[in-house]
Amino acid sequence: MLNVSMTLVCATPPVDGFGEVVAALARFQRDGLPVQLHPGDLGWYTRCGADAAAAATRTWSRDGQILAVGLLDGPGVLRLAVSPDAFDDDDVATGILRDIAGSTSFRAEVVEARGGPRLRRALIEGGWVPDEAWTPLRRDLAGPVEKSDLRLEVTNVDRADVRVALQRASFDRSTFTREGWRAMAEGPAYARARCLVGYDGEVAVAAVTVWSAGAGRPGLLEPMGVHREHRGRGYGAAICRGAAAALREMGASSATVCTPSDNVGAVATYASAGFVPLAPVRDFRRAV
Repeated sequence: MLNVSMTLVCATPPVDGFGEVVAALARFQRDGLPVQLHPGDLGWYTRCGADAAAAATRTWSRDGQILAVGLLDGPGVLRLAVSPDAFDDDDVATGILRDIAGSTSFRAEVVEARGGPRLRRALIEGGWVPDEAWTPLRRDLAGPVEKSDLRLEVTNVDRADVRVALQRASFDRSTFTREGWRAMAEGPAYARARCLVGYDGEVAVAAVTVWSAGAGRPGLLEPMGVHREHRGRGYGAAICRGAAAALREMGASSATVCTPSDNVGAVATYASAGFVPLAPVRDFRRAV
């Protein structure tokens, strides 16, 4: 644990307190604000195991209230979410920056900080430079979602192998396993999540996991993939429509996703499913 100011405290959550972090992150999700780290991102990381997910997470709190959450998602990549109530909080911004600059166990070379204008200014003032551009997309769920062209199946423990196989067939470097699916499904974030598999007839062609942050809040698609042998047939857009419908059924106010801006195919797929591209936003990279 590291005190970065008189009142702001940075900590690694205990495994049995991870649900509290998920709940705080859910409260950060609001329509009309930047698409930042979501409970679903923590939920997807939990496929690596509960201990690993807790170890990769940091919280910044004041007087017992969590004001920011960070996930070290890959070597040196820190993904952040800041409470909207602390977007302009100098202590939170400078405290986070001081911690990631001085920590050896939680050192970040790249920072995703889409929310929190004060934090973004602090990074620039601290010498961090713009890095990869990402395009957030959002679909409003106030009205009905058009029916998907695929038959959708919600994954349960008996059908987890199908979901795992589709993930591995959709992403060349995927290491997803049945044990990973079970670890994810047993995590606190998955209480508001579903894995969907899309079938064309009897053939499983696409999959997506959707994560709710609670009624009236934005939900997330993470991840979505189409089997490499079945691409170019509109299955990506179809599974995204199914994902949006599932989130609406779960009470989400909108469906969100974020993809690298240079992945024009992914941006086009989401847009064809009714997701509206928002202004691209860049990560930050440590200059030295």
